[in-house]
Amino acid sequence: MRTFDDLDVKGRRVLVRADLNVPLDGETITDDGRIRASVPTIRTLADRGAKVVVCAHLGRPKGQVKPEFSLKPVAVRLSELLGRDVAFATDVVGDSASATVGGLRDGEVALLENLRFEPGEESKDDALRGGFAARLAALADLYVGDGFGAVHRKHASVYDVPKLLPHAAGKLIVAEVEVLKRLTEATERPYVVVLGGAKVSDKLGVIANLLTKVDRLLIGGGMAYTFLKAQGHEVGGSLLQEDQLDEVRGFLNEAAKRGVDLVLPVDVLAATHFAKDAPHDVVDATAIPADRQGLDIGPRTRELFAGKVADARTIFWNGPMGVFEFDAFAGGTKAVAEALIASGAFTVVGGGDSAAAVRRLGLPEDGFSHISTGGGASLEYLEGKTLPGLAALEE
Repeated sequence: MRTFDDLDVKGRRVLVRADLNVPLDGETITDDGRIRASVPTIRTLADRGAKVVVCAHLGRPKGQVKPEFSLKPVAVRLSELLGRDVAFATDVVGDSASATVGGLRDGEVALLENLRFEPGEESKDDALRGGFAARLAALADLYVGDGFGAVHRKHASVYDVPKLLPHAAGKLIVAEVEVLKRLTEATERPYVVVLGGAKVSDKLGVIANLLTKVDRLLIGGGMAYTFLKAQGHEVGGSLLQEDQLDEVRGFLNEAAKRGVDLVLPVDVLAATHFAKDAPHDVVDATAIPADRQGLDIGPRTRELFAGKVADARTIFWNGPMGVFEFDAFAGGTKAVAEALIASGAFTVVGGGDSAAAVRRLGLPEDGFSHISTGGGASLEYLEGKTLPGLAALEE
């Protein structure tokens, strides 16, 4: 795909589709990682004399204007990070957007209000989505796709707008695609994947695909309990997807047939209930009491997982090992992350909760080779799916 280095941007209005979907506590941004990741492309375009028009989504307002999902706090933070004023349009394609964009001078930056306030952004009706895309494209001369976290969505700003304007990929998307190609086309071995998070169902496709590529697959987090149950073990009140048991048994059989080392927890922190201060004990993963639920991997599992990544040359990690938001159950996620850093391997953190955990637990971001901004997009790429936003940029 073309990069924005191939575009002559001076004096032109450049619409940048960024990923600024950050967590908010009221109007306070609790993790600005995605904004910081978007800065290099926006700054470079502005420095080259473009009139930069940034668009992005926040949360799931579902086509309605909801003040709690306004991008205004993001505009303030983006301005701080860029070291220059960012004009804010109070709508997406209305009078405010037209006036704000029309008032830009070369090298200036504007941010439009939340794309998802417009029903056309996420519509499955091609005509409705296309109509909104045309109005959005009318604000600009060129398009730069840089919102990797949204490229797996067939949304107007991601899929339809680049068909209407000369387009190219920004720095972030170029970097993400290079990393993912390294995970799929030029992988140094041993290749180890660590998967966590709550649900097996969220990762069915990627597990099936990875079983044909990896040397070891380590399973933690809530999804591990469905694997343990599939092996015939009791998991007490732990998170369990009964409807996925047959699928998981198939994964276990496929891993054995292919010689993939599929590693499950051997001990867990089993709590009386789901709470940050819940009483808990370390119990064997194959004998979780009926009145307990696993909320983190235990100390023996942490050592086991660390040993399994120690000699790896390539590691992909997506999903926490436990409820890292609670200090008492963050130790497993932190231990695995530290083991990745210590391995010296090419390490990729697959976005979403994993990236949030790295920052929340105070781990050095530069200890990893790459921290992705798109959890779902990364997984779908590794699953082998065509991502609409990337396909549109490649045309």
